[in-house]
Amino acid sequence: MREMQLFLCGERRDGSDVMTVRSPFDGREVAQVARGGPAELEAAAAAAERAAGAMAALPAVERAAILERASALVGELRDPLAEIICEEAGKPIALARAEADRCRDTFTEAAAVARHPEVEAHDLSGYGSGVDRLGLVRRVPVGPVLAITPFNFPLNLVAHKLAPAIAAGCPVVLKPASQTPSPALMLADILAESGLPSGGMAVIPSRGADAQELASDNRFALLTFTGSAEIGWRLKELAWRRRVTLELGGNAAVVVEPDVDDVDDVAHRIAAAAYGYAGQSCISVQRILVHEDLYMSMRRALTEAAEAVAHGDPSHDGVICGPLIDEANAERVMQWIGDAREADGRLLTGGERDGNVVSPTLLEEVPDDQPVVADEVFGPVACLDAYEDFEQALLMVNASRYGLQAGIFTSDTSKVQEAWAELEVGGIIHNDVPTWRTDPMPYGGVKGSGVGREGPRYTYREMTEERLLVLKR
Repeated sequence: MREMQLFLCGERRDGSDVMTVRSPFDGREVAQVARGGPAELEAAAAAAERAAGAMAALPAVERAAILERASALVGELRDPLAEIICEEAGKPIALARAEADRCRDTFTEAAAVARHPEVEAHDLSGYGSGVDRLGLVRRVPVGPVLAITPFNFPLNLVAHKLAPAIAAGCPVVLKPASQTPSPALMLADILAESGLPSGGMAVIPSRGADAQELASDNRFALLTFTGSAEIGWRLKELAWRRRVTLELGGNAAVVVEPDVDDVDDVAHRIAAAAYGYAGQSCISVQRILVHEDLYMSMRRALTEAAEAVAHGDPSHDGVICGPLIDEANAERVMQWIGDAREADGRLLTGGERDGNVVSPTLLEEVPDDQPVVADEVFGPVACLDAYEDFEQALLMVNASRYGLQAGIFTSDTSKVQEAWAELEVGGIIHNDVPTWRTDPMPYGGVKGSGVGREGPRYTYREMTEERLLVLKR
């Protein structure tokens, strides 16, 4: 069993107490992790404030070199990192390895961003007031950053906070999810070994209530949060005078037009996106909208694909659907399935539970007001529905308070352009599931899905601000 201290001022330290981390799959103890209280969080905030000047002055070449070394170390430690993710998050080992690979890519992209700082030049002579003047705009760090991350991507989502902050020259205090603190602490060690100045980062596992106190702390220039909508919007209220970025999830829809070439292939991709990691992704497929001409064949293919998804022990290579993060969420998901069936939704497959493992579940004809349609399930559940024409499908996608990503399977590019114009989402994925993501892209949502964008280049912009210099000839 691992014993992990928190990370503060360039070194590992004890906390105010110790918390036990248990496997979501079998309940065994996998780690004892130091937990910081108000004193440790105050020390981290004070250290970040002291380090702001030094981090801002760190040359771009040094920031890039730190990130490149970190990327290489993540690659070397891929398997141990994946094993810890599997143990603490219950993420299937194949998906945990993929997360470690993505983390390496995130650091590589952040290094490229750091190595090429953005500068704009503006000839101001187009107006009389600007004759003989040239404007230069550079980006400067906003200052200390408070970052809070969820359990479901405990390595790569941490990297999406830390790596852009380093690229921008911002010190950062990070509070990882209590269920999955170890990957973030390992990243802290990696960054320290890579040469990050001691005040540039603190990783403090703590109670949510203690960390929320820092949201209203004026020493932090930016709050970046990934997690539940309820907590995210509350934090935004507390941090109303500062910059805030929020990634709050969704109930992603995929639209399948009748011109798809291979129904079985599309069905298997949708099933993997709906049930991989037990659906515990903000862009997991939750709503499947199929044209009525294709509905019965897709219904058959999706049912077969769902039944073929291996679920159970996440340490087994073939498994892609492991446990829910805890018993409470397993019970909630089963309750939502039961509510949908009582509301005349039809169960096509799944709907069974073994411990915290819920079998891949496919429902159809579920009323729109049911939680499995209207809310974020964050479990291995998808709902199938039919539509008559493409315009109706777009309306169905938009009939949600969320707007993170959507997927569209069609070869008709005019329909893709129509969707790009009409859909109220942060991203549209053509000929694939909404669960698809590559880490350099701008990622984020609208409506109830949050504000701001992830992706190192885009987070870098959130963590910097423009500073103008006007030169006179």
